[in-house]
Amino acid sequence: MKALILSADNFEDSELLVPYYRLQEAGYSVVVSSVRRGAIHGMHGYEVKVEKAFSEVDPTEYSVLILPGGKAPAAIRHDPKVQEIARHFMTSGKPVGAICHGPQTLISAGLLTGRRVTCYRTVAKEMQESGALYADREVVVDGKLVTSREPVDLPAFMREVMRLLPHLGAVAPDAYWCEGSSMPLAAGEKKRI
Repeated sequence: MKALILSADNFEDSELLVPYYRLQEAGYSVVVSSVRRGAIHGMHGYEVKVEKAFSEVDPTEYSVLILPGGKAPAAIRHDPKVQEIARHFMTSGKPVGAICHGPQTLISAGLLTGRRVTCYRTVAKEMQESGALYADREVVVDGKLVTSREPVDLPAFMREVMRLLPHLGAVAPDAYWCEGSSMPLAAGEKKRI
């Protein structure tokens, strides 16, 4: 299973990195996509490798979309390929998680009319004007869409995103278990940990 994160320079570091590592922990292969391959830099100095440019993304290959916030959404929200990717996830019924300014991409793609959502307070008016049903809550779930307001909401945001996903679990290789281990494995057996 693969997860896709769309972002650009000046992303909110924790809003990209927490989902990135949490999804990996759950067994997902996570791909970060931006305007071009290389690296993007967060507002607080973190650098993240970009594996694919937006133009290289085939959204049918991914199971979940994450739209982190910060200033990055303002830079990508009007990109036609970004909007196409967002439309694919929303119309295919795949999980979408958008936090902070991340929902701006969904606003620009015309995907929030009639949807229950939340976002960072400075985006709330724009969200309401787009026809969305805004609520000032740490997390709002509307079908397969999960939205949150800001970094302090990340635990609730990721809890709800993870509830929508099949859990792959981590698989420990046979070499991990030593003789006398408290969880020995039979030859070739794998266990979720």
